[in-house]
Amino acid sequence: MPPVKPMLAKAAPAVPRPEDIPGGLLYEPKWDGFRAIVFRDGDDVELGSRNERPLTRYFPDVVAAVRRELPERCVVDGEIVIAGTAALDFDALLNRIHPAQSRVRMLAEQTPASFVAFDLLALGEVSLLDEPFQGRRAMLADALGAVRAPVHLTPVTDSYDIALEWFAAFEGAGLDGVVAKPLRLPYRQDQRVMLKVKHARTADCVVAGFRWHKSGGGVGSLLLGLYDDAQVLHHVGVAASFPMARRAALVEELAPQRANGLDGHPWRAWAEGSATGERLPGAQSRWNSGKDLSWEPLRPELVCEVAYDQMQGDRFRHATHFQRWRPDRDPASCTYSQLDRPVSFDLATVLGA
Repeated sequence: MPPVKPMLAKAAPAVPRPEDIPGGLLYEPKWDGFRAIVFRDGDDVELGSRNERPLTRYFPDVVAAVRRELPERCVVDGEIVIAGTAALDFDALLNRIHPAQSRVRMLAEQTPASFVAFDLLALGEVSLLDEPFQGRRAMLADALGAVRAPVHLTPVTDSYDIALEWFAAFEGAGLDGVVAKPLRLPYRQDQRVMLKVKHARTADCVVAGFRWHKSGGGVGSLLLGLYDDAQVLHHVGVAASFPMARRAALVEELAPQRANGLDGHPWRAWAEGSATGERLPGAQSRWNSGKDLSWEPLRPELVCEVAYDQMQGDRFRHATHFQRWRPDRDPASCTYSQLDRPVSFDLATVLGA
């Protein structure tokens, strides 16, 4: 019965070899969507999320597909995704989280979601949490062998070479890496016992503002910008996860750029609340309405190098990691053109594998 906390993965620097793990590994593509554990008991369906907040009301199309395609009584771990014209569309997925039920129904028709299954936690009356992953995967493939879109069974391989090919090619379809799962692994809720390998890149960005840490004693995050071809500075994400000593030091390092920071600032209208948009540095959080997203403007003169994994449209998908200051770089040279774009790959090929 819900809730069940999903089993998690810890980051690995490279795709591990099967011989590195006792009992061997199975590899899967790493889907970029909303993690969901599906509970079905006849017509009763609940879509549980990673934070244990139900996703059921936001995805009536997935609920209908679950009733049509999954076994009568089961618990299945997987990912809710939306397929765009060429790749997974995470922005469309975010838009599905809306308080108005009428808009939820409209978006379910306009941008229908899919469910990609990758683990089986219960079937009929039997809990499979203590079964090794190799057995759970075999039962999942048997139970979902005839499913039709928009429900899919994730492809797997035990080949290290194929896993490397997937890691390189599938990014072009919007996936963000590879997950390696030990064959002997039981399902361990809320534990990081799988391995995930994600793409790692760096970019030089303009630091155009910052947010205070919740403790009030230092910098919480740096607000990053990149210029487009028209020399418009776009807010593309943040650099965060600093040690506390580093947060305090950053206050001193940023002090010279705080003076008259709003004068002529490219994001001045946002700071003054006279502009609206999807990527405002102080925009309301979709997930936490009480979160303080106010920010301090800085004269856009500093450049830092950050590490990131992937882009989501024209911004960083996740928070980046600060690497170093780049005093040798002209802020105007920090443009989108420096970013590495993956070669396109047919998403339908991945879903149909």
